Amino acid sequence: MKRVFLVVLDSFGIGAEPDAEAFGDTGSNTLKSVYGSKFFDFTNMAKLGFFNIDGIEVGSKNPSPEGAVARMQETSMGKDTTIGHWEIGGLISPKPFPTYPEGFPKEILEKFEKATGRGILCNKPYSGTVVINDYGDEHVKTGKWIVYTSADSVFQIAAHEDVVPLEELYDACRKAREILQGEHGVGRVIARPFVGTSGNYTRTPNRHDFSLVPPRDTMLDLIKKDGKSVLSVGKIYDIFAHRGTTEHVFTTSNTDGMDKLSNWMDRDFEGLCFVNLVDFDMIYGHRRDIDGYARALTEFDQRLPEFKSKLKNDDIFMITADHGCDPGFTKTTDHTREYVPFVVFGKNVKPGNYGTRKTFADMGATVLNYLGIKETLDGRPIDMFT
Repeated sequence: MKRVFLVVLDSFGIGAEPDAEAFGDTGSNTLKSVYGSKFFDFTNMAKLGFFNIDGIEVGSKNPSPEGAVARMQETSMGKDTTIGHWEIGGLISPKPFPTYPEGFPKEILEKFEKATGRGILCNKPYSGTVVINDYGDEHVKTGKWIVYTSADSVFQIAAHEDVVPLEELYDACRKAREILQGEHGVGRVIARPFVGTSGNYTRTPNRHDFSLVPPRDTMLDLIKKDGKSVLSVGKIYDIFAHRGTTEHVFTTSNTDGMDKLSNWMDRDFEGLCFVNLVDFDMIYGHRRDIDGYARALTEFDQRLPEFKSKLKNDDIFMITADHGCDPGFTKTTDHTREYVPFVVFGKNVKPGNYGTRKTFADMGATVLNYLGIKETLDGRPIDMFT
């Protein structure tokens, strides 16, 4: 019975892609920024061969790696969570999702106000932690939604949990998702609840993402259709618009996500366990916290022996990312257009460096190939198994 554990270290890029200039991200390198922190320790990843990956200029290469590694290039025209995960799942998006650097058009906001019965504040690109402090008092006073966006294709709705019940916020996001289709089909509508008092507002873990429905089958759909399990941990369930999973669980932090992954490794199933660890991006990358990012990577590295000890003979463990979010990049606080790592280990893995792959979709194709599923995706499988 074959099990694949695929873990996304959300935003852990390893260097700018060739087209980074078109995204304003020339020179970005998430790995290089965090490597310089005194809190960074990738001892176990180094044993697997992480620093052997093409283009990595830090760390020491391992002459006898325990795992298989590759550098993955994004083909899709975007650098956001949805597009990145869809491509990992075997679906390339040649057309970028719409973005709104000047805010959302009047007709969209009017439809949203009518559907929800509340007015709107802000409607600008904004840092999520700053926007609640700039508009939080007015929101508490009026009950109006704080609507904002970023350089990514997102419609974000912030509301104080004591002013707007969580379920009302989630329902507003569902209504926004219905409105934001077609030419205004943003990648994600995101609920951003917060708590606190004037000058001290903080976001809570009760965030939820409402993604577009993938236009065709992904790796998840094909595994499920084959009668196997697709277990999702964290926001995977939301990113794929609740499609293709057989069981899901949300998380409150990276630590919680790793705990839940560990628990699910104790279960018998055949298929895929797909995990997203979002703190790298949400808490450390966007907030440009180099040391925090380094500590989080070190925590993951320190959990690897535990995960490795739970692998059965036919299990495969995969580690990757969905885009970059360089905490040392000063031009922006948004995602960065970067290559991502692909690190694979298990008893059936042939160790070595498998070079640079032209699309994240090769990961999804590799998963299907290992599970014996003959359906095809946009990518090509990597021949890394015995």
